[in-house]
Amino acid sequence: MLRKFKLLISLSILFITLSQAQQVNSVKHPDWSRNLSIYEVNTRQYTPEGTFQAFDSHIQQLKDLGVGIVWFMPINPIGQKNRKGSLGSYYSVKDYKAVNPEFGTLADFKETVKEIHKMGMYVIIDWVANHTAWDNVWVTEHPDFYTKDSLGSFMPPVADWHDVIDLNYDNKELWKYMIDAMKYWVQECDIDGFRCDVAGMVPLEFWKAARTELDKVKAVFMLAEAEGPDLHEAFDMTYSWELLHLMNDVAQEKKGAQSLRDYFEKEKNKYPVDAYRMRFTTNHDENSWNGTVFERMGEAVETFDAFTCVIRGMPLVYSGQEAGLNKRLNFFDKDTIEWKDSKYRILYSGLLHEKEKNKALWNGEEGGGMIPVEASSGDVIAFVRQKDNDKMYAVFNLSSKSVKTELESNLIRGEYINLLSGKETKIKSREWIELKPWTYRILITK
Repeated sequence: MLRKFKLLISLSILFITLSQAQQVNSVKHPDWSRNLSIYEVNTRQYTPEGTFQAFDSHIQQLKDLGVGIVWFMPINPIGQKNRKGSLGSYYSVKDYKAVNPEFGTLADFKETVKEIHKMGMYVIIDWVANHTAWDNVWVTEHPDFYTKDSLGSFMPPVADWHDVIDLNYDNKELWKYMIDAMKYWVQECDIDGFRCDVAGMVPLEFWKAARTELDKVKAVFMLAEAEGPDLHEAFDMTYSWELLHLMNDVAQEKKGAQSLRDYFEKEKNKYPVDAYRMRFTTNHDENSWNGTVFERMGEAVETFDAFTCVIRGMPLVYSGQEAGLNKRLNFFDKDTIEWKDSKYRILYSGLLHEKEKNKALWNGEEGGGMIPVEASSGDVIAFVRQKDNDKMYAVFNLSSKSVKTELESNLIRGEYINLLSGKETKIKSREWIELKPWTYRILITK
């Protein structure tokens, strides 16, 4: 009787959790976003020149890599007052309707957008709505747009962010100006959306209003730098920070593969079924402040890079990651990326191109779920993703030791091609495989 009671309680909790998740409505995604990946461009560090024109010579390489969405870190002029470093932070915006002269001109950026569009890719820009530079044009024209301290002085949103000052969204006039500035870039440069900095620090109602107005111009794609499920009422995609931290812990053997299984189960119940989650092993913040992927993940880097490309969600590649970037890029000063041949370019090219054509790997509810495959080793995560006639079967050894594991499921039966080696194989509903430390196998149906 006690077991039955506990089961009823557990089912009730699960039902409540599922009901709460369903109450959050996901936005209507642009049709073109369903099978894409995303790439973050650090314009300052991308080339020795650090300009849009210099970046243009890399666009073909991004197309060859399989990139779908090109995200530029903030392109606006950077404030001089209280600037950090010699060049300042991209996220200290001096003018929302202008281009950073270090990168080039408005005409240069328009040409870059056109070239990316010609390649069949899309463009989003970083948008800093929570705060501005101390010398933003609004400081003198609209001082009432800002939060003030008890003495009536401007104040940073966070003490360490002393190069910026906080905007006050209680002032609805600010909403009009901010949305107007966002619409400017869509109308003037034909960009396809925004990555919104610290989105959780800005009221959700503002983002919903902004999304409504932007969609009247064109169907935009919106990425929130936050991971609250409610943000999917305004945003297509949110960050999966928690997953990144878990992957770091597994790579450092502070936690095991079970922590990732638990995470995916929780996420499935927490987010709308059509919500996009962004998967990544690094980005500009992680690289500059918390260490390179090699510092954080060591021998597990390639494994987790591949992992982020085949689990549910949209994979992110940060500038230089495909070249095996192994240094912390300076955030406030010039620090050019070293471009070189790397196995990571081959890895990403194979995985991102497969995502484009394999429906099982598509984003949101248009793709296949992650159906666990029972493994005898607790260090192994195995799963199948399937949609229509497309199927992928992946196995990852998430440990620093070799493992031999039995895998069993009727779903794994079939004829496959190893995505990375091209070797054909036939699998029954039960198999034994041996995996070296931090290795993996990704199979797709023929």
